[in-house]
Amino acid sequence: MDTHAVFEAVGIAFEFAGVAALAVGFVVALAIALAVWLRTRSGADAFRTLREAFGGVILLGLELLVAADLVKTVTSNPTLTDALVLGIIVLIRTILSFSLQVEIDGVAPWRRAFVTGPEVLAHAVRKAGAAETPERG
Repeated sequence: MDTHAVFEAVGIAFEFAGVAALAVGFVVALAIALAVWLRTRSGADAFRTLREAFGGVILLGLELLVAADLVKTVTSNPTLTDALVLGIIVLIRTILSFSLQVEIDGVAPWRRAFVTGPEVLAHAVRKAGAAETPERG
């Protein structure tokens, strides 16, 4: 087997992994959101959980698909047009990844330094405590 065929197979494997991550991740995100809904009976919490979980899945899928594009371009005889198309694809996917990350984190990357690990942990504990505290009426 020649190296070109091996690299082509690697590119296809990355594409498959990207699509599989999206499909399986969507099912897992739905299951997590359903569990949150069953535990809290809050549609808003379940929806927010679904958005955050699936947003992470989309980020993973995009990264794998960018890797597939890179492998395919590097292993082929790229023309200037191929390189330009790859650049546009990577740019679009990078912008999508950036916007999804901001949506998930709720903070721009250049402000992320102001959101320290302990602050994130404390917020998660408060959020979990509020979800588990039964309302007293």
